[in-house]
Amino acid sequence: MFEFALPLALLLLPLPFVVLWLSRAKRTVGALLLPSIEQLPQSSEAAPFNVWRRIVALAAWVCLVVALAQPQVVGEAESLPVTGRDLMMALDISGSMENRDFFWQGQRLSRLDAVRAVASDFVLRRQGDRVGLILFGSKPYLQTPLTFDTKTVDYFLQDAVVGLAGKSTAIGDAIGLAVKRLRDRPAESRVLILLTDGDNTAGELLPKQAAELAKEMNVRVHTIGVGREERSFFGSVVRGSGIDEASLREVAETTGGQFFKAQDTSELVGVYQALDALEPAEAGDEVFKPRKPFFHWALAAALLLSLLLLEPWRWQRG
Repeated sequence: MFEFALPLALLLLPLPFVVLWLSRAKRTVGALLLPSIEQLPQSSEAAPFNVWRRIVALAAWVCLVVALAQPQVVGEAESLPVTGRDLMMALDISGSMENRDFFWQGQRLSRLDAVRAVASDFVLRRQGDRVGLILFGSKPYLQTPLTFDTKTVDYFLQDAVVGLAGKSTAIGDAIGLAVKRLRDRPAESRVLILLTDGDNTAGELLPKQAAELAKEMNVRVHTIGVGREERSFFGSVVRGSGIDEASLREVAETTGGQFFKAQDTSELVGVYQALDALEPAEAGDEVFKPRKPFFHWALAAALLLSLLLLEPWRWQRG
């Protein structure tokens, strides 16, 4: 639909006629009327030339006023997602995530497979949120930056492979990377969901240090510990196989988040349902109408017409 952004500017169109009328009225009031130059006989060549100049000047004025009114074509209304959440997910893909102690729909799965199956639904439900994905092992790396495209995030989530980032677990560094990616977002919307099945065994930052950094940057961290402790033949816990629950709980409490523990698939489903309640996707619709301006064409026409009024054109007349 064609419209003017500043339609009131069109009221300036009759301004030249008003100025001309006022100037003539000022010359005639209280003055001795004498034959003016305009009343003198003009050559047949000069009269058409003066008329032509006035038409060009009037056309230039019209184009200038139209440009000032900002003509534009407005497209159909489009809905854009609006949300208050910037949600980063950090997923442990260290070697222990390959342990097959989870069940899903009657099948035995590795911890990573179970997380992918359950977290997929969670990601796709976050319509309107900006969601990102960090994968970490010995080192963290950004798999997907924050985006409204949750289907792409889910694609890369399903593409995650155990051991791709190393066999160890750098929980602190993963939190640090998430904070770096979230620090430029609105302070009230920065959320990190970190999932791991072990304790911090690699990296430069300790979880406690990373938690203090997250707190300083107003990043709320929810931590999830998955899996069961591995026990030896004699019933003792295998060293390094258990979740560092105390550390994960401390990270969550320091940053204003919550700690969750999931030892089987049903508990994992419950964790993500609880996260949906804690961090609701406050999505709405913002109406946006694309606009294509055309004022520059009217402005260019006014400039070209003004060039025709320059003195060199008068010289060429003779």
